[in-house]
Amino acid sequence: MLQDIRDNSQGWVAKIIIGFIIALFALLGVESIVGGFGSAPTVATVNGDKITDAQLAAGVQNLLASIGGNPGNLDENLIQQVALSQIIEDRLLQQSATASGMAISSRTVDRGIINTPGFQVGGVYNEEIALRTMATQGFTPETYKAALSRQMVTEQLVNAFAATSFVTVSELERIAALSSQTRDFRFLSVTLGNRTAGEPIPDEQINTYYENNQAQFMLQEEVAINYVVLDKNALYDTVEVSDDAIAAQYEIEAGASSNASQRRAAHILLELGSLTEEQAIAQAATLKQRIVDGEDFAALALEVSSDTVSAEEGGDIGYTDGSAFPPELEQALESLEVGQVSDPIVSEFGVHLVKLTEYDVNEFPSLEEESDRIRRELAGAEVDAIYFAQLEALANLAFETADLTAINEDLDLEIIESESFTRAGGSSEITTNGNVIAAAFADEVLLEGLNSEVIEMGTDRAVVLRLREYTESSIQPLAEVRGEIAAILRTEIEKERALALGEQLVAAVESGENVDEMVAENELQWIVQNGASRDQAGLNREVISEAFSMPAPAEGESIINGIQLSNGTYVVLELQAIHKGSLDQLSQAEREAMVARFVETDGRETFTKYMEALRSNADITESLLGSEEI
Repeated sequence: MLQDIRDNSQGWVAKIIIGFIIALFALLGVESIVGGFGSAPTVATVNGDKITDAQLAAGVQNLLASIGGNPGNLDENLIQQVALSQIIEDRLLQQSATASGMAISSRTVDRGIINTPGFQVGGVYNEEIALRTMATQGFTPETYKAALSRQMVTEQLVNAFAATSFVTVSELERIAALSSQTRDFRFLSVTLGNRTAGEPIPDEQINTYYENNQAQFMLQEEVAINYVVLDKNALYDTVEVSDDAIAAQYEIEAGASSNASQRRAAHILLELGSLTEEQAIAQAATLKQRIVDGEDFAALALEVSSDTVSAEEGGDIGYTDGSAFPPELEQALESLEVGQVSDPIVSEFGVHLVKLTEYDVNEFPSLEEESDRIRRELAGAEVDAIYFAQLEALANLAFETADLTAINEDLDLEIIESESFTRAGGSSEITTNGNVIAAAFADEVLLEGLNSEVIEMGTDRAVVLRLREYTESSIQPLAEVRGEIAAILRTEIEKERALALGEQLVAAVESGENVDEMVAENELQWIVQNGASRDQAGLNREVISEAFSMPAPAEGESIINGIQLSNGTYVVLELQAIHKGSLDQLSQAEREAMVARFVETDGRETFTKYMEALRSNADITESLLGSEEI
């Protein structure tokens, strides 16, 4: 057969897969794609499908990369459990999709990967980058394509839940009745003010508060540092790229672009054996005439082609860059336009009719258009080399010298002084960085007086620091905080009196008393809100939340309630009426947004229940948890 042709073609196509690398590693792990060279330690099984320690490690790394932050601040066991749970859920989805007969055609995978940006240079596919990227990730072209196919099947299953959710008109009416509901109420606010004006706060209360809350008046230990910064971006001014270097790189890329033109072909194969070469050529000529007369190439391929595998795909044998197919086919394809069928072609596999189905010509931009980009990339490569050389020198000098002077002299890096800062950080970019703070308070810097190690701040800056000044923690004297304590105590008294007055008003209204005189005496005012919505602008959110959480009053009556807000203000709130919303009150855009929210929520809930069912019916053993079976 033409298995070799298919293998070559699909293998070449598989070389340009990159788009889902990160997702594949997070969900599948390296070993699940590449396979093991021996038995790897198993941390879990899912219906007999093993999850290895290496796969868990890859999952942990991807999880850490996705959440960011300092890994040292995270619970290692918790991170492992979360990563393992993600891998288990993906295995369950894969198994479910396979059991349901879900599949992704090779053509769909090919089409998705042909235009993958990660394998392109200047918008043009680069085979060298593709192969190198896959190799560094532990893939071969074949295993990468297989893994991508599995991932696409899994995504197809997940997307099915969102795609199949729906909402009925009656459900929308019920949602609208609540979401567009309005309420009539009035409220008054007993704010913190001058109810304690002129009343001194007794010294004994101030002293007692100070003694009982000394941690509140603790001055944290502080450090001030000297530091140097190695900045990659500052190195660009020291690098020059010649026009000759730009032209040479352009020629390389333009040549690669012309070599990367892609043709897609289909064929009908007549194998020799039962037919002589002359008979096969004659039969192929007859088939060509039938195609000219209007018969469908794909139908004829399915009818007569000896290559039964490609025949099921309409004769499709995939893509070529000019080297995947036998030379005779490649030569014929060069002379065809899209849609044309060749005359009979003889190769080592038999006699073919070849049809050109797609042709993507890579038109490379001009030197003028690409020169700025190439200049930046060449400069970037040179800057990278300089930066990493200086980074190594910085690390050596930081370790070998007793201060920052040698670094300043050898690498021409300015010694900068920081402000004082605590373990919570300071106000500048440097002193708010967690790694800088940790280094500044590390024993080797704080106690031993050494330079810090190199602290990398992202991929383009590095810092070395040294202690300049240290201030121990201490408690502020009472004399310095007496005014602050008096203000705290006065605020508490104000809150208590606002609460007392507010509760008195609520009790009076509930008992049917007229509170107008009390309201006037305390310089309060009722604020009336008729037809207020849940997202009413200009109203305190705590007041709105309380108003919409109160039960409906009886016809002609009202309900009174009181709450103390987070700022200490006491609010007396009287709910008078509730008006149901309706779908007719909503605009078309609001209806569409409501439907979208419902479908999204419903799809998420359905998928969650589906995952719970998969887990409950699965045989899952997690040795990471001590070989517990779930």
